[in-house]
Amino acid sequence: MKSPTLLLALTILAGAVQAAPFADGKPAHGKALHNQDCVACHARRYGGDGSIMYTRQDHTIKNPTSLAQRINTCNANLGNKLFPEDEADIGAYLNQTYYKFR
Repeated sequence: MKSPTLLLALTILAGAVQAAPFADGKPAHGKALHNQDCVACHARRYGGDGSIMYTRQDHTIKNPTSLAQRINTCNANLGNKLFPEDEADIGAYLNQTYYKFR
């Protein structure tokens, strides 16, 4: 009887984890970092303020994991030297503002 109970507990836990992507992130700090470290590159690539990167129909970010990976890749490629907590803050800002992952 322990197996069904354990399975149920793990399912509930997994749902809770998935329900709150970037829950530990601070969106206000993420916005400041985004404006400082991301906007100039996005504006060069897409024009204007660069936010079309997040709103265009063919965007490649489909879930919280791919968003976190993209933030990490940009950080590494541009040498921004952001800490993992900073990346989580940017993810929280982008998720709250554009993606709305749950």
